[in-house]
Amino acid sequence: MPELQIVVLLFPQVTQLDFTAPAQVFDRLPGSRVHLAWHETAPVVTDCGWSVVPTTTLTDCPPADVLFVPGGEGAFDLFEDEAALDFLRRQAATARWVTSVCTGSFALAAAGLLDGRRATSHWASLGMLAEFGVEPVSERVVVDGRVVTGAGITSGIDFALQLAALECGEDVARGVQLALEYDPAPPFDHGSARTADPETVRRARQRALDSRLARVQRAADRLTGRRGPAAP
Repeated sequence: MPELQIVVLLFPQVTQLDFTAPAQVFDRLPGSRVHLAWHETAPVVTDCGWSVVPTTTLTDCPPADVLFVPGGEGAFDLFEDEAALDFLRRQAATARWVTSVCTGSFALAAAGLLDGRRATSHWASLGMLAEFGVEPVSERVVVDGRVVTGAGITSGIDFALQLAALECGEDVARGVQLALEYDPAPPFDHGSARTADPETVRRARQRALDSRLARVQRAADRLTGRRGPAAP
């Protein structure tokens, strides 16, 4: 059986659970090999303050069957990192699946990989995807052709299981779910913008807009310029 090459773009201030939760699923897929790619193989500091060590560089990374971008505040810093965006474009050109969790979808969008697509992200930032010509969808996992996106943080497990079913079949995905004992029963019904206190939701959305919208708009403008003017 040929190896299933899963390429993860790491970056400083990645949200660690965006990456580590799907990685637990990826590791159990038949023939899977996970590559953690960044500019260099020095440790990358996550949003939790501890580090993950990349296994390869953007230059040396093999072609992906599955290209995966986690989220976090650092995903918005990727807007200014043309080498990382070019890496995403190159990998996506031949990958079977182009994927993200949480605000990783913004990095895909900034690379021009979500044009006209339906996609999701963390609820607090979701609406800003429209700046890139993406249709924001408030669902936990969104599949649009070969593009698969997961919503915020813990959605990464649902995302990875859905991707496992698409790539390896439902029997494999069900087996992985059981092995991980993924049977969530949260103590509070407060894990969604639909069920949480409305004022808490409003404040969180406003914080996301205040810290991210200007950067998103600049990146969207650069992407439009890169494509050139629209046809008359």
